[in-house]
Parts: sequence; C-alpha cells; structure tokens
Amino acid sequence: MELTSLIESLLFVADAPVTPAQLAAALDVEPKAVETALDQLAVDYQRRGLRLQRKGGRVQLVTAPEAAPAVERFLGLELNSKLSPAALETLAIVAYRQPVTRAQVEAIRGVNSDGVLRTLINKGLIEEVGRLEQAGRPIVYGTTFEFLQYFGLQDLRELPPLDLDAKDTQSA
Repeated sequence: MELTSLIESLLFVADAPVTPAQLAAALDVEPKAVETALDQLAVDYQRRGLRLQRKGGRVQLVTAPEAAPAVERFLGLELNSKLSPAALETLAIVAYRQPVTRAQVEAIRGVNSDGVLRTLINKGLIEEVGRLEQAGRPIVYGTTFEFLQYFGLQDLRELPPLDLDAKDTQSA
C-alpha cells in the first residue's frame, strides 16, 4: 500500500492530532517521507471534502469548512455557538498575539477578561499553553485545533493580515 494511503488511514483513526514523527514511527519510515506524503495529501484534499489541519507541529484530518452546514445538519448539531463581540475581540487578541497572558489581553482590551477567557476555554477555542517564569507564574494562552476548525482554517498562517495602519488612517 502507498505511503500516503497508509498515513491517511492513520489520520482517519487517530482520536487526536498527531506529529509526523508519530506517523513515521508507526510506519517505520523516515519523517521526511511522511512530510512529503502529508504535503501530497494536502494538495489532494483541496478538491475533496477533507482537509489536513496543522498546528504546533501536529496534524489531523478534518472536514472541509465548506461542508460545515451539511455536516452539522447530518449530525444534528445546533448552530447556537455564536460568539459575543467581547469573545471575538478576545479571541482575535489571543490568535494574533499568542502566546499571551490574561494581563496582556486586558491591557489591550482595557477591561477585565476573566469571564471571556473562561468562555473561550469552555468552548475549546483557546487553551493554556504554558506559564511564564515570573512572579505569580501567569497562565499563557494560545488557540486550539478547534479554533482552526471553527473558522475553517488549515493553519494559523491563514489568518488575515492585521492592518495596523487602518486606525491611524481613520483618525486622520
């Protein structure tokens, strides 16, 4: 059986994102061969209902974002997972500034963000990715694979670029 087909099978049965090294070990092949096969799968999936999603050196098989309405209908999922403006604002800060602490989020937003961060964690869109080595050892947050799925992204590099000059242009 072809390496890409074997990798596809492993990704299909994996219950969590995996590293290319885990795939290489399971198949007894070089990690470089796995990366090449993953790149080929990603290209192949562009024309199909699946996508390869990558984050933090891990990869997983997900449905195409365009298929979300049909998948949600098929699975009987409710579409009540809309985010409040405060949650979207906080999520944007975490997504673009990650890794980021609560204090850093609050410095940008100008308001207490405990509740919003808790909501985003409960929805699985952000997670604790570490702690700073300083007084109080504050939690550092980052986005999750679920964040990528929620917004139909395959990789964080697909986030739209920030237009930092827009604010300056509006006030001029």
